[in-house]
Amino acid sequence: MKKLELESYAAQAARWPSAGRHILAQFDAETIVVYQAYRPSIARHAALHQRLGGPEFSFGRMSWIKPNFLWMMFRSGWGTKPDQEAVLAIRIQRAGFDAILAAAVPSSFVPELHPSEEAWKSDLQRSDVRLQWDPDHHPSGAPVARRAIQLGLRGATLRRFAEEWTVGVEDISALVAEQREVLRGRGAGQIEIPREEAYWPTAAEAARRVGIERWGA
Repeated sequence: MKKLELESYAAQAARWPSAGRHILAQFDAETIVVYQAYRPSIARHAALHQRLGGPEFSFGRMSWIKPNFLWMMFRSGWGTKPDQEAVLAIRIQRAGFDAILAAAVPSSFVPELHPSEEAWKSDLQRSDVRLQWDPDHHPSGAPVARRAIQLGLRGATLRRFAEEWTVGVEDISALVAEQREVLRGRGAGQIEIPREEAYWPTAAEAARRVGIERWGA
């Protein structure tokens, strides 16, 4: 699997949008990286087999992916919360990620996307993908004005994510632990994290479905 590119948080924060709904992610022409955190036994199986699965992983539950590293760090307590000690960087096909976005339905009613609550509830029941925009977070855990996306996958979409769209899995728990200590000892200005840019999907419908805001050139 292609290794993650790292860059200082300070350099990235200076160029990121400060507010609005944006997908910050590491990506190239063909792939994009998303993050998940699990207990070490599930992560070991995924890293060994380069895909999620094994006796402890359930395809019968919703599984949430996050393209934003710092949102994953907030959610997992920088890899210190129970059953979230092992952080995985999962590289998937951009076509797959865009398909996930195009199928996403917000977890709460959004009038701009659905003509009525009944239509939204019907769409929600049919879709395999849940969408949430949550406050993004500073490395310290403090919320910021920018919103970060997380996507819940279930059913056939979760299977496709794990078995068809995944091109590589990297256990980055050591990096997380190392940078957690840098953060504690020297502050956010000194940490190095995966390099991320604002992502815009190829398909216009995918962008519309999730409500990404235009930013930059």
